[in-house]
Amino acid sequence: MSEINIARVIMNKRREKRLTQDDLANHIGVSKASVSKWETGQSYPDITFLPQLAAYFNMSIDELMGYEPQMTKEDIRKLYNSLSSDFATRPLDEVLDHCRGIAKKYFSCFPLLFQIGALLLNNSAVPGDADKTVSIIKEAKELFVRIKNESDDTELCRQTLNMTAVCSMALGDPYEALELLDGTNEQLSFTETLLASAYQMTGKTLEAKTVLQVGTYKYIVALFTVLTSYLTLCTDDQEKFTEVYRRTQAMAETFDMENLHPSILMNFYVSAAQGFLMHNDRAGALDILEKYTELVTGDIWPLRLKGDSFFDLLDGWFDESALGTAPPRDEKNIRSSMADAIVKNPAFTVLAGEHGFLSIVERLKNNCQEDTSWRS
Repeated sequence: MSEINIARVIMNKRREKRLTQDDLANHIGVSKASVSKWETGQSYPDITFLPQLAAYFNMSIDELMGYEPQMTKEDIRKLYNSLSSDFATRPLDEVLDHCRGIAKKYFSCFPLLFQIGALLLNNSAVPGDADKTVSIIKEAKELFVRIKNESDDTELCRQTLNMTAVCSMALGDPYEALELLDGTNEQLSFTETLLASAYQMTGKTLEAKTVLQVGTYKYIVALFTVLTSYLTLCTDDQEKFTEVYRRTQAMAETFDMENLHPSILMNFYVSAAQGFLMHNDRAGALDILEKYTELVTGDIWPLRLKGDSFFDLLDGWFDESALGTAPPRDEKNIRSSMADAIVKNPAFTVLAGEHGFLSIVERLKNNCQEDTSWRS
């Protein structure tokens, strides 16, 4: 994330070549005083000298200027985490301006633009103002559209297409989302099985196991997400709803989702509780909300992606991912949204007079005030 610093580069490169300021001045055709001013930052070389200087030092003009239009994966990860924390602790407009400035500076660093867009989308509800939220989502969408139109990275473009569709849905335009996603619902390729077989044939058994573990983990998370969405669509058929709930709950227990990926399980619980209420089953809804509350207020903090005794080969894959094991939002905002998903959910207003629900609300609100000083 270096700033433009041609003065430092010229001085360092001249010294590496064991040249004096006179030597460099003579080669370029300027005075020693000019070189001295370049190296002390009092002035910059004329633009016509840049190609000659870059060629002399055997480097690109970007390198000569000390300008890095691309950020490393590690820099992007650190920046995302820092900005995520800022959204929870600093004035919103100040953080938004910071995000805009970074995006403008690194406008060709598409992995960074993707994370800035995701950051804006994930925190779009922070202001609590509908118009402001729409404005932030539109900004995120503009970044995603740029990536989709300009990037050559196939996987990044695929992810960006999905995020653009999310923005369209959030902005109330499902038809645009359908147009974007039309034709993308293709059969799964299961590349992992082929890759694992190739590793096994070359004697790399550990690599083969790792690939299959990663694939299994990804498909489980995807399947659980799909089943949760399907559950919400089956509320018009109580028998089907009950069966989808039973099977998804069995899957959660089989793969210990409570510890493996609690965030996904929380979404399932909220959808299930709403469904039970639609079938006039208050007891069932309260039971699910109690499970949700026990999970949210339990020993899941700090919230991080992780494996377990079964998925014990995921660490390297997590480390290589864009954000590592960190969640997409700051913990303060996550805790607040977990409470709001129940406390401010109009679907649960019918439970307002229930003693069990009042206890759930109190515990969720208290959870928002939990000390997070361990992070500092």
